[in-house]
Amino acid sequence: MAPSSLSSLVQARRECGAAARSGRSTEAEVREILNAAVQAPVGLGTALAALGKRVGGVDLSRRRKRSPARAASFES
Repeated sequence: MAPSSLSSLVQARRECGAAARSGRSTEAEVREILNAAVQAPVGLGTALAALGKRVGGVDLSRRRKRSPARAASFES
């Protein structure tokens, strides 16, 4: 058995223990793990917007500039 397979097996057994402690079947626990694995990653802006909603919103007094940013110059 390859080390990565052994590691996966140990992790899976740990997950099974977590399933029993949470009152769910192993199948339900595996289903939740797989669902979480295929969820689209949340971008930073989306995460910050969700956080702002949870704390009651944020009032930003500055408006975003619509013009593109200038390119950086690294020459002196």
